[in-house]
Amino acid sequence: MTPETAPGQATGRRRVLDASERSAEVLFGVIMVLTFTGSLSAATSGREEVRTILIGAVGCNLAWGIVDAIMYLMNALGDRGRRVLTLRQVVGEADARRADAIVADNLPPLVTSVLTPEEIDSIRRRLAALPALPRRASLSADDFRGALGVFLLVFLSTFPVVIPFVVMRQAMPALRVSNAIAIVLLYLAGRSAGRYAGFRGWVTGLAMVGIGVVLVGITMALGG
Repeated sequence: MTPETAPGQATGRRRVLDASERSAEVLFGVIMVLTFTGSLSAATSGREEVRTILIGAVGCNLAWGIVDAIMYLMNALGDRGRRVLTLRQVVGEADARRADAIVADNLPPLVTSVLTPEEIDSIRRRLAALPALPRRASLSADDFRGALGVFLLVFLSTFPVVIPFVVMRQAMPALRVSNAIAIVLLYLAGRSAGRYAGFRGWVTGLAMVGIGVVLVGITMALGG
């Protein structure tokens, strides 16, 4: 809703994906891999079975990384389109009070709570004074970098979990090492997201491990 962001252009050099988004993608990728490696047992510990599972895990995360990246772009375009429409509503509204209400509704509640009606009206007048309005939403270079980041996080999170099956000949010891690596990844992702949100990192790290274990169990129980 600012002149800089209204046309859909990024400002500054902040990270394209914040810590919570990166953690969510790592969680997703690790869970997908664990649904494959978790199906290993003493009865299916031959090298051919392991190879089949590894190919399935890598292929699944490759496919879902692509899907997730496309969804990221679609969400970014949809969000930017909504902002462009809102801006045009504000500028095109003849009633100043109704236009001010649109501006207030689209500001964060905490920000709105500390602004006076005169300040909100000032924001509305500045928006109305923009020299040119965007005709439609479009994707920026940052959006494509974000989509690439989503893909890489989902896809690359496969490899730390599957590497033990490549370098170790026995499936069961490799499974234990793989699970330990997955736990560490989940913990680190949770800690990063927690610290970003202002919580205790070790608490959110452990919570992420617990959530991951539960989600893997549900996915496997449903045939995933």
